[in-house]
Amino acid sequence: MKQWLTRANQRASLINAAALLVGASLTGQLLGFIRTQVVNGNFNTTGHITTDAYFAAFKIPDFFFYTIAAGALGVAFMPFLADRLHQGDRQSIWKLTSGLLNFLGLLMFGVGLVLLFFTEPLLRIVVGHNLSPGQTHDAVVIMRLIAFNPLLFTISGVLTSLQQTFGRFFFYAVAPIVYNGCIIASVYIFKDNIGLIGLGYGALAGAVLQLLIVLLGLVGMRFRYTPSINFSPTFRQVLRNLPPRSIDQGLDSINSIVETNRASTLTPGSITVYENAYTLHLAPILLIGTAISTAAFPRLNDRLAQGRPDLFRRDFLMVLRAIIWIVVPVVVVTYFTRGYLARLIFKNPQAAIASTLGFLTGAIFFRTIYALISRWFYAQKDTRTPLFVSLFAIALNIYLAFTLVRESGDVTSLAIAQSIVAAVEVLILVGIMLYRDRKLFDVEFWGGVSRILSVTGFTVLITYIMVQLIPLSVTDRGFIKLASKLLAIIIPTFVMHIWLSSLFGLDEVRPVIDKLRKLVLKPVRIID
Repeated sequence: MKQWLTRANQRASLINAAALLVGASLTGQLLGFIRTQVVNGNFNTTGHITTDAYFAAFKIPDFFFYTIAAGALGVAFMPFLADRLHQGDRQSIWKLTSGLLNFLGLLMFGVGLVLLFFTEPLLRIVVGHNLSPGQTHDAVVIMRLIAFNPLLFTISGVLTSLQQTFGRFFFYAVAPIVYNGCIIASVYIFKDNIGLIGLGYGALAGAVLQLLIVLLGLVGMRFRYTPSINFSPTFRQVLRNLPPRSIDQGLDSINSIVETNRASTLTPGSITVYENAYTLHLAPILLIGTAISTAAFPRLNDRLAQGRPDLFRRDFLMVLRAIIWIVVPVVVVTYFTRGYLARLIFKNPQAAIASTLGFLTGAIFFRTIYALISRWFYAQKDTRTPLFVSLFAIALNIYLAFTLVRESGDVTSLAIAQSIVAAVEVLILVGIMLYRDRKLFDVEFWGGVSRILSVTGFTVLITYIMVQLIPLSVTDRGFIKLASKLLAIIIPTFVMHIWLSSLFGLDEVRPVIDKLRKLVLKPVRIID
């Protein structure tokens, strides 16, 4: 067992780490999709939606999770760990990690107490003041059950940041899968007795099991925990860098809270409609942008720690081009198959989900790119610039959300606001990057991007033709039938995208072609 754990924790290359994280993220996103589908299928019908309470209950706890645990620790904490690792000073790494665990643990315990004792007023005032009495009751119970989940996620976040610094991604990748699995299981365990409230128990169990999985990742590292907080100069610098990134992450969650608040003012079920569309749009962002950027981040940190800004620039552009090449066909397919995806996740006809997802495709593209662009700043220990840009973005999103919802009275206006804000945020950050490093985006990079866009034109045409050949009919139901139609559209589209990319000489396609060639042409060993 110990030998297996050691192998699982061995330092991975950039390509292997990216493959592991993309694979695990794909599994996690698939489970997240199944989780939402299972919740919809057991608690919703087209004319009777009861899950607004479920989605509303997670908003405030998720705010603290995304603020502290979901990425904030990695980008604010890991560069300092990388410096110590490059110097071979493991004792400083253990002390720094222990101090942050203790400090944030106490802070998040206090947050948990506030969420536990002030659940109902927080829910009514901040999230869904127009929920029915029954939905409000369910939301309050669920939120109390998960009040201490942000604490559990924060502990997991510190420990996975430590593991990633050492190039160990396995348990970091596996842990979220367990969380989704627990919520899915809770639907079937509790649906016939306590109903929707059972999802809170599933989320709590998932957070506990996720932490246990992360703790397994420490095996073989010889980590030495100390129950103290040493306010050394490095620790104080980490704390100074943490709030800007935490606020930056929290702003996205504030966006979600504002959108839920606005959706609660529309027709009943609007919260569920937007959350379903948002879940569908979030999957490729996490699968492509977050997974690949997370895998690349330690390498970018290492390049700067080595004093090699030239290699930092080269690696950054290489990963950015790869992300653009992958996300462009995903955006195209998502837009043209939005009706199929909406039917798949909700199980019943729901045109509002499809329409909302269509307007979110712009956000898919820009949020995916943002995942890497933001790390360009974080690797240089600059967490303030993305924060200031995000402050402007959140103000713009709140203004657009209130204005567009008031004028249109339709949930799709929230998606329009998301895509506009995502584009503005990325364009501002790119402008700042060019101001700081005028040689960053060279002729080779722009040439590659122009060829990717040329290939995309053919990809749009191919996807449109496939959708016309395999249309979505009113009677289409069930996972197998809908998934079969989606695959019949997606597979030819991506095959043509890869083939055309090869014809246009794109470097990004070479690893894919090499893998396929090895898979197809690898000789089969016959044992007598």
